[in-house]
Amino acid sequence: MLSVSNLSLQFGKRILFDEVNITFSPGNCYGIIGANGAGKSTFLKILSKDLEPNTGSVFLEPGKRLSVLEQNHNRYDKNTVLETVILGNQKLFELKSEIDSIYAKEDFSDKDADRVGELQASFEEMNGWNADADAAFLLSSLGISEEIHHDSMNDIDQKVKVKVLLAQCLFGNPDVLIMDEPTNDLDYSTVEWLTNFINEFENTVIVVSHDRFFLDAVCTHTSDIDFSKINHFSGNYTFWQQSSELASKQKLQQNKKAEEKKKELQEFISRFSANVAKSKQATARKKMIEKLNIEEIKPSSRRYPAIIFEQEREAGDQILELKSISYEKDGDVFFGNISFNLNKGEKVLILSKNSRSINLFYDCISGNLEHTSGSYNWGVTTTSGYLPMDNNSFFEKNISLVDWLRQWSNSEEEREELFIRSFLGRMLFSGDEALKSCNVLSGGEKVRCMLSKIMMGKPNVLLIDEPTNHLDLESITAFNNSLVNFKGTVLLSTNDRAFAESVANRIIEITPNGVIDSYLPFSEYIVDEKVISQREKLYN
Repeated sequence: MLSVSNLSLQFGKRILFDEVNITFSPGNCYGIIGANGAGKSTFLKILSKDLEPNTGSVFLEPGKRLSVLEQNHNRYDKNTVLETVILGNQKLFELKSEIDSIYAKEDFSDKDADRVGELQASFEEMNGWNADADAAFLLSSLGISEEIHHDSMNDIDQKVKVKVLLAQCLFGNPDVLIMDEPTNDLDYSTVEWLTNFINEFENTVIVVSHDRFFLDAVCTHTSDIDFSKINHFSGNYTFWQQSSELASKQKLQQNKKAEEKKKELQEFISRFSANVAKSKQATARKKMIEKLNIEEIKPSSRRYPAIIFEQEREAGDQILELKSISYEKDGDVFFGNISFNLNKGEKVLILSKNSRSINLFYDCISGNLEHTSGSYNWGVTTTSGYLPMDNNSFFEKNISLVDWLRQWSNSEEEREELFIRSFLGRMLFSGDEALKSCNVLSGGEKVRCMLSKIMMGKPNVLLIDEPTNHLDLESITAFNNSLVNFKGTVLLSTNDRAFAESVANRIIEITPNGVIDSYLPFSEYIVDEKVISQREKLYN
C-alpha cells in the first residue's frame, strides 16, 4: 500500500498541493489527471522521492518495491540493453554484480566463498537466476530483437530505447508501478501490449497519460488534481469526464430539484455501467461504478478551448491527386511510389512505420519541401490549414500573441485587436495572457496558437500532424470533437487511438514501396491479415 499524508507543496506564491491525504491500493490502476500545470508530473516525483514536499510524507509499506518509468533516455548509455532492464530492480542488479565480481577474482578465498553463499541465498529469494531470461522475455514481447540484447544502450535507436526503459520499469513484478506518459513514442501494437500487461498486473499502477484510449482501457480509478487537492473517482477517464460535465450542467440548473438531479446522475451511472470498456477488469469496474455514491460526482474547474473549424467556402470535387510521389535522402527512401486521390469530405489517417516519413510527406505536399520524384496537384478551390508536428519556427520573434496572430490576417477587419483577441480567447488566452511574448510559450500553448491561426484562415482542408503531443486532455477532447464535426477534408496522423478511431473514415499507410489504402475502421485495420501481409511486402 502507498499513501500520502498531509502533503503540501508551494512554489513561491503558487500552491500546487494543499494538505493532500490519499491512498493507493493494490489491484487498482489510478489515472492521474489535471489541467496543464496542475502538478501531475510533480506529484509522481514526490511519490518516487525525487522531490521533497514542503510538508507531509509519503509512506510505502515496508518490504515493498516501487518502480518508476525512467525519463532520462541517456542515463544508461554505458550499460547493455539487458543490463538496463535488470537495473529496474536495483537491489537484484547489485547482488548479481557483486557475485560476478567475486567469481572473477584470481585469488578466490574461503571468505569469498562464504560471501558468495550469502549473496546467492538472497539472490535466489529474489528469483535472480531467472533475471536474464525474464528480462529477455520482456524485451522480446516489446518487439526488441534478441540480436541487440547485449548491445550498448548508446548504440540503439531512440525509439528502441523508449521500449527498453519501459521493460526496465515493468521488470521484476514491482509492488507499485509509476509511469509518466508511458505511451509517448510507442506504436499502436506496443501500446496494445502494455494495455494488456497492466490489465493482468495485480499490484498498484499510478499513471499520467494524455492518451484517452489507454486511460479508458487500463484505469480502475481516476485521480483528479483540482483546487490543490487530489480525489479518487471510481471508473476510467471517459466516465469521470462525462459525469463531471453532467454535474457542471446541473450546477447551472439552480431551479432543478435535488431529487431530479440525483435521478439524472443515477441514470447516467447505470447507462455507463452497461458499456464499460472490454477488459479483464471490466466486471470489477462495473461494480465500482454501480456502487458509486452520487455525492462523489462533482463539477470540475477545467476549461475547454472552443476549437471550431469553419470553411470560408466549400471545396469542389477535386481535392488532391498524387502520382508516384517519392522522397529520398542520403540513400534512405522515406516513402516511394505514393499514388492516391483524396476525395471531398474524407478524413484520412496517414500511417507509417517511420514517423519521420509522415513528417516529410506533409512537408512535401504542403510545399515546404521538394519531393524527389512524382507529382501532386491540389484542386483549385482548396485552401489548407497545416498543423506541423514541429512548430518552433513559427515562434522565434519576440512579439505578443496579438501581434503574432495578426501576421496571418487577410483584411483590415481581421487586423483589429478585438477580432484577434476573439480567436485567442477561444484558445484560453484571455486578458493579459494575450499580451505575453510568443517565444516563451509552452508546447501546449504553441499548439493552441497554431489552432487559432488555422481557425482564422477558415480552410476547407486540414493537414494535422501529431496534434496531441503537447496538449492536455481537455484540449485533446475539444480538438477531437472539432475534427469529427468539421465538414471539410482532413489528413491526420496521430498516435492517439481515440483520435484515429473517431475521426478517420479512410486509412492510407505510406511505405518505401507504395501505399496501403483501406476503408476499414481503424480497430479492424490494425489486425486485418490482408493488411499485415501487404505491409510485410511493402516494407521489405
